[in-house]
This record gives sequence, C-alpha cells and structure tokens, in this order.
Amino acid sequence: MFAAFLQYLFSGLTSGAIYALAGLGFAIIYNASHVINFAQGEFIMIGGMASATLVAAGVPMPLAITLAMIISMAVGVALEKFAIEPARNADVVTIIIITIGASIFMRGAAQIIWDKEFHSLPAFSGEIPIAVLGATLMPQSLWVFGVAAVVIVALWWFFNRTMFGKAMLATSHNRLAAQLVGVGVKKVLLASFALSALLGAVGGIVVTPITFTNYEAGIMLGLKGFSAAVLGGLGNGGGAIVGGLIVGIAEALASGYLSSAYKDAIAFVIILFVLFFMPNGLFGKRGTDRV
Repeated sequence: MFAAFLQYLFSGLTSGAIYALAGLGFAIIYNASHVINFAQGEFIMIGGMASATLVAAGVPMPLAITLAMIISMAVGVALEKFAIEPARNADVVTIIIITIGASIFMRGAAQIIWDKEFHSLPAFSGEIPIAVLGATLMPQSLWVFGVAAVVIVALWWFFNRTMFGKAMLATSHNRLAAQLVGVGVKKVLLASFALSALLGAVGGIVVTPITFTNYEAGIMLGLKGFSAAVLGGLGNGGGAIVGGLIVGIAEALASGYLSSAYKDAIAFVIILFVLFFMPNGLFGKRGTDRV
C-alpha cells in the first residue's frame, strides 16, 4: 500500500515539476505585461520536438538541447515582437485571444516543419529504475527534479541579484514608475517572453524521454501549467511552483486510486475551484498594483 502511494507520489512530483516550470512561464509574462500567454504550452512542445528531431538527425545531444532552447527563445521573442507589441494598446481580452491564435498557429507550423508522429529523446543517464522502499524511480525523473531545482534557484538569483532582473521586477510592480526611472520596458517585455519560452523549452526537453512528444503535446501541459499558476496565485512565482507540485500530485493520486480517466480532469477541477472559492490563489496575485 505504501509502495503504491510512493509510486504515485514520484509520478506526481515528476509531472508537477514540469507544471511548475510552465506555471513560472505564465507568471513571468503576466507580471511583465499583465497578459495570460496561452501559447506557453507550445514552447514546451517546441523544446521537445526540436531537440528530439535534432538528436535523431545525428546532432550531439548537448548541442541539440542548446539549439532547441535557442529556437524556442527566438519563437518567444517573435511572438512578443510581431503579435503582442503591435496590439499593446488593445484590451487584455484581445491580447489573450491573440496568444490563443498564436498557439494554434504554432501547432499548425509544427505539423508542417515536423510531422504528426510521436518523438522521443534517449534518457540522459540510462533507463535502469532505482528501487526506493518498494517503489521505482526512473533516473530521468531525477533529471527533471534536478533541472527544475537549478532553474528555480537561477531565477531567484536573476531576479534578486542582477540589475536587469530587478528592472523586470520593477516593471511588474509599476510599469509607469519603472519607465520614469529609465527602465526599458520594451526590452523587459521581450526578455520576459524569451525567458518564458526558455522555461517551457527546458521543461519539454527533460520530460520528452519520459512521455514522448508530438505537435499537440503542449496543449495539456500548457493548461496544467496555467492551473498551477492560478492555484498558486497568478503572477506569484513561488505560488506557481507550489501549485505545479500540487496539481501533479493530485492528478497522480486521482489516476492511481480512482481512474486514469480522471487524470486530465484534475487540472480543470482545480481551476474551477480556485475561480469560485479562491480567486487570488493560495498565495495571492502579483502585479495587481501595476499601472
């Protein structure tokens, strides 16, 4: 009984770490622009698909992973520059619709550039499972945990120890005040989309050896990342991390103890619960004082 619970917990934490990275992507863009970017899941798809196809073409894995991250960041910058920036004076709902349209466009482009088949990456350090108290843990799951932890620490350092990171934080709190003290808000917006795309790509790359990927892989991963962001408090980075882990564990337990048919429904149940009973999430929204 305990071994089964532990197995579900390991599965939930693995998924939850990916949702946390996706949720952080939502938080970063929301703080910088007050926009909910529903194309976030496609960055996960691009990272996974690009790295998998490059490795399949014979490119060494470290180089393929680096190129996949660069490609995803370039797509994020292009999304902000050619879709979001021209509509900067539009209302928030219009911009959200633009991100949904961008998501559909990216999936269509992925079908043309790649295909509709599933792709995978080889595991980073073998596929021999590790026995833990009767449960098994795949080495790739340790990579997911480790990479997610490193990314979270790096983000903390970036936002608290670098001038540009502090400029991004200042923009999230009060855009007009940041402009008045010389912060380049346009650069901040570009950087927020690039950083968000990088987070998505990293998540897609480390999870692809476990779950495979195809042109539609970003849909559910993006929605679950949004669920994590909403649960933690939209725009709250720490909340997105906690929310991602909660969503991952909740869906793993529901899948294990109830039915796998309920796995994808958990994220939507959480969104509805938060909207009705906890509109500000577990830790409260950020960016509500932004001008």
